[in-house]
Amino acid sequence: MLETYIKERLKQKPILLMTHIVMGAPDFDSSYEIVKQMVDAGVDLMELQIPFSEPMADGPVIMKANQTAIENGSSVSKCFEFAERVAADFSIPFLFMSYTNILFKYGMERFSDRMAAIGLKGAIVPDLPPEEGKEYLAAMAKNDLHPIYIFSPETSDERLAYLSGFASGFVYCLARKGVTGKETAFSKDLAAYLVRCRKATDLPLAVGFGVKDREDVAYLKGKVDIAVIGSQTIREVEKKGPEAAGEFIKSLL
Repeated sequence: MLETYIKERLKQKPILLMTHIVMGAPDFDSSYEIVKQMVDAGVDLMELQIPFSEPMADGPVIMKANQTAIENGSSVSKCFEFAERVAADFSIPFLFMSYTNILFKYGMERFSDRMAAIGLKGAIVPDLPPEEGKEYLAAMAKNDLHPIYIFSPETSDERLAYLSGFASGFVYCLARKGVTGKETAFSKDLAAYLVRCRKATDLPLAVGFGVKDREDVAYLKGKVDIAVIGSQTIREVEKKGPEAAGEFIKSLL
């Protein structure tokens, strides 16, 4: 169980780190090296994004990585092969992140079956609300996989409680409204929102969208269980190469 893993890890450290890569950006060899660097540096969980042509929740940094991966030949089939390899080679939990069209075209049950077969733990599908996700939820439940749902600052208390009834593993709390990679104000408003999130669910909480440095991670300690680093890792790798991923992760701890 993903929730059990998270709670056990939290006995050893005050906050966990979850990172994000776009599989095949800039290529699969580089993607593997980035994963290795980050795991060796102490990352606790990782999102593996299947590239999509219209990644609506993603800002310009991750959107560009999606485009690069697609242009360089990344495909759903190759992403499954890559995910199988890293899940076998590294002991942390891996989750898929992608969009509904990918799963719909592949087939929800077939997608879930293959996820389970290669050792993934769950999926984040930001454009698939529970009202439209009955087939997805059934397929995930069948394979004991975790559907990760998303809270946002604009979500009402009633909606938070509703979503928590479908969530499993942990809940992903957006630090702000909008897309990934923009500036986030780590303020009293964010703290108050995270209190609302805590009241809505007993699951561990992860916070992403704008978490970029050691100070941001420090701010989140005691408020949530997982800090999510996405766009900033990609920026570091673009500037310095895959070998920069590990040093960047160490700088957050």
